[in-house]
This record gives sequence, C-alpha cells and structure tokens, in this order.
Amino acid sequence: MSEKTLAQPLRASTSSSALLPLLRRLHFYIGLFIAPFIFVAALTGTLYVLTPQLENSLYAHQLFTDAVEPAKPLADQIEAAQKFADPGLTISAVRPAPGAGETTRVMFITPSSGPSESLAVFVDPGTLEIRGMLPVYGTSGVLPLRTWLDYLHRNLLLGDLGRNYSELAASWLWVAALGGVLLWATSRPPRRAKGRGQQILRQRTLHSSLGLVLLLGLLFFSATGLTWSRWAGDNISAMRAHFGWMTPAVNTSLLSGKPMLADEHAEHHAAAHHSMPGMKMPDGMTMSGSQHAMAAAAVTPAQFEGVVKAAREAGIRAAKIEIRPTTKADKAWTVSEIDRRWPTRVDSVAVDPANFRVVDKVEFAQFGLLAKLTRWGVDAHMGVLFGLPNQLILAAFGLGLCVMIVLGYRLWWLRRPAAAQGCHPAETLIYSWRRLGLSARFLLLVCTVALAVSLPVMGISLLVLLLIDAIRWQRAKKTVGGQR
Repeated sequence: MSEKTLAQPLRASTSSSALLPLLRRLHFYIGLFIAPFIFVAALTGTLYVLTPQLENSLYAHQLFTDAVEPAKPLADQIEAAQKFADPGLTISAVRPAPGAGETTRVMFITPSSGPSESLAVFVDPGTLEIRGMLPVYGTSGVLPLRTWLDYLHRNLLLGDLGRNYSELAASWLWVAALGGVLLWATSRPPRRAKGRGQQILRQRTLHSSLGLVLLLGLLFFSATGLTWSRWAGDNISAMRAHFGWMTPAVNTSLLSGKPMLADEHAEHHAAAHHSMPGMKMPDGMTMSGSQHAMAAAAVTPAQFEGVVKAAREAGIRAAKIEIRPTTKADKAWTVSEIDRRWPTRVDSVAVDPANFRVVDKVEFAQFGLLAKLTRWGVDAHMGVLFGLPNQLILAAFGLGLCVMIVLGYRLWWLRRPAAAQGCHPAETLIYSWRRLGLSARFLLLVCTVALAVSLPVMGISLLVLLLIDAIRWQRAKKTVGGQR
C-alpha cells in the first residue's frame, strides 16, 4: 500500500468505520500487555476465596475446642489471654466465642503489628485453656494462610508499590470486557473455514462466548476492585463523600454528637487501631471537658461484660460480634456485628464503658442505597456473602477469566503475522484515531482525559501504550515506504 493510499482515509472516513479498528487495536493491547496482570489478580483472588475451609482445618486447634463445660465469664477469658500474652500489651479487640465448640479471640496490638494486624490469643471459654496464639488481619480476622494470600492478591507481597498492579488490572478490566462485547456484536466471522482459519474461528468463538458469559462478573470485579485501589479508590471515596454517599458509623465521641462515616475498606489502608497506654482516674474524681478529652482510661477485663450486656439490650443480636475498646477517656467502645454471611448483620453500637450507657447506634436499615450496595459488593468480592455459594461463584468467574485470557493469547498466536511481514501502519491506535472525524476525536480525547484523571494508573499505562504504538507506527511507515 502506498503512502498516498494511507493518507486518503485521514481525509474521508466515517467515524464509525474508524472507531471499530481503534477499539480492536486497544482490545489487542489490553490483552497483550495488561492481561497478565488481570490473570494474576484473578488466580490469586480465586485461591483466596477457596481457602476459608482449608484455614479452618489448618488452624482447627486454635479455632475449635471439644470441651463441653459452660462458658466462664468473658472477663475471666480475657484475663487468661492477658496472662498468656503479655500484661503490657494493649487489647485491640475481643471476639467472644460465637457458639459451642468455638474459641474466644482476644486480640492485642504489638510493636511489630502492621496496619490492621494484631496478635490473637485463642481461649477455650469453658476451661480457659489457651489454644494458641496467631497473627490475624483485617475486619474479617483472617489467619496467616489467608493473610498471605490476601497480600499476594492485593500487592504481590510488594507493599504499596505492588498495589499498582491490582489497580492496573481493575482499571482496564471493564474496558476489555465492554470492548470485547462491542467487537463481538459488530463483527460476523465466517461460518466455515479450513486449516488454520478453522482453528482461529474455534478459538475466537470460545473466547467471545466465555467473555459474554462472564461479562457481569467482570464488570463487578472491576468496579469493586477499583474501590479498593490506592489512587482510584481515593478518588471514589472523595466523590462518595462529596455527594453524601458514605456509609454511616457509630459516633464514639462522648463530648459531641457529630456524625461519623465508615470506610468499608479500612482494613486495607495503612491505619491500624493502635492505642496509647492509659491511666486510671481515682474513684470519685470528675473531669472537665478539656481534661476529659486529654486524659486516658485503663481497659479492664471486667468492663467487657457490661459493654456486651448493654449492646445486647440495644439490639445487637448476631452471634459473631467484636468489642473494640479504647483507652481514650473521651471515646466510647464499639460493639459490632461481624457475621458478613448475612447482608443485614452489620449493626453497631457505641457504649460508654464508665456507665455502660449506649451513646449511639447505627443499623443497616439506616444505610443509604449506595452504602448498602457497597457493603454487599465488598463482602461479595471477598467471598463471604452467603458463605459457600459466594465462594463457588467467585471461583468459577475467576477461573473462567483465567481460561479466557489463555484463549485470547492462543488466538493472538494463531493470527500473528509472519516475522518478515511486520505490522501494517493501519494496525495502530494512532492511525485509527486520525481517521476519526474532528468532533469524534475531540469527544474521545475529553473522555480519555477524564478517565485518566479519575483512574491515574490507567492514565499512566495508556501513555505507555501510546508510546509503544507510536514506535510501531513509525517503524511500519518506514517498512511500507521501503517496499514501494
């Protein structure tokens, strides 16, 4: 093809005829360069959602007990855990045994605890036997095996730098999914082919069919994954806060009635619940408002019984609860329902540990629609909503996505041009974009910039793809010019 022929479409081509080649080339680039990251995220996420039962088996001694004695007072259980761990450690949370045959978790903050990490001592509620001590992570309270898988899925064990990989995958997944559907809907492959063409047709049919089946799941994973991401997640949180879409949380202040907002992804942010050692006020002493705010109070095992009783009387019904104390004298303790298998068991109350008065309560029924959808989306993404069915569905989607990516690479390999042939200048993003009309180019540019600002990792990776594309464009032009 001559350079004159290459230039003609730039002057006279409809936007619709140029948009599909542009989309096809972008879909190809996502598949070639971004798909490996999506594959790793899908595979590690599948491993994570399939391991709760394995974790229960691996740590059965810590989690379960055969003792049949009636449960001792919660204060006695906490005292036993404190004696075993270290009396100087601060209690970060307590999770009473939810049922017979299960242990109580008393969690401590240690100097080596990372964000959302704590050290849990497992106590038999009937015999007060210490069943073990393990590090636990996050609101879900996962143990070492799943904590390792969680970090692997989220950041490849590389810390904050590694979080960019999962954000890259989530940023492009929805584009690849919707773009693939549009390409499938606007193209009609031949019904019959022979030899290599038949292999290509079969791979393409399998790839597109699987993509259609997984479409809703892919969009769900992309959306929920972005809310967890580092850069895009911050933008999403800012938008939700601006429009008042944040999840309500109990107000723990004992000095004011200001409303509070919760972060569903708090366990994934670098904010641990560390407490400062406190000092106990002598009996009968009172404090002014400023003194009350600056002073600290000791956390004693006896307080937990009263706080739990007040929470139960206030309507906290779930068997699985978490009591989170604080040494700040101007803050209330919180008691929260943590059974995420049921979408409505997320109520919480704030209780004053001094007089066991409930100072605030937030029920799931009070959540706005978007807050409810976010709560359900987070729990479903983690594989805890409704338990085993959620796990199996997520595993099916995760493995299906991995297979689809492999099929995509197989299709690319079958359709690759001969080494001596190289690529054609028309098979680039730049060439396809230049064929669009002026208004279409402007609209596409505005949308691209808006997405790049909202999803920064997508924006940076798009610049890299455009750089690769520009190099291919220049080399292809030289190759075509040299063949004239």
